[in-house]
Amino acid sequence: QVQLVESGGGLAQPGGSLRLSCAASGSIFSINTIAWYRQAPGKQRELVATITFGGITNYADSVKGRFTISRDNAKNTVYLQMNSLKPDDTARYYCNADIRSASTAWLRKYWGQGTQVTVSS
Repeated sequence: QVQLVESGGGLAQPGGSLRLSCAASGSIFSINTIAWYRQAPGKQRELVATITFGGITNYADSVKGRFTISRDNAKNTVYLQMNSLKPDDTARYYCNADIRSASTAWLRKYWGQGTQVTVSS
């Protein structure tokens, strides 16, 4: 069984910062690309940032220059450093990872339960 657990969400003021974490646990052989998505009330889920196993990153235009995705492969953990936060960043943030199971060798996508980020004064 593989699990993704996000943490680090909360309330931040405009211009403030938060750091999200997503830890993978369970029967893991390898983790390929990891992504952060977000979904605001009444809106579709949108891709925020991705990082490959080798560390190649991509960002949505709306967060470029403000958010930084990184990963610690030894800890099976990905981070999202969010700076210069705006009210429009308010959403539930989800971690998504392509994980190959150590027990079945299957490669599939896993989702975390999400963590809420609210940006408000």
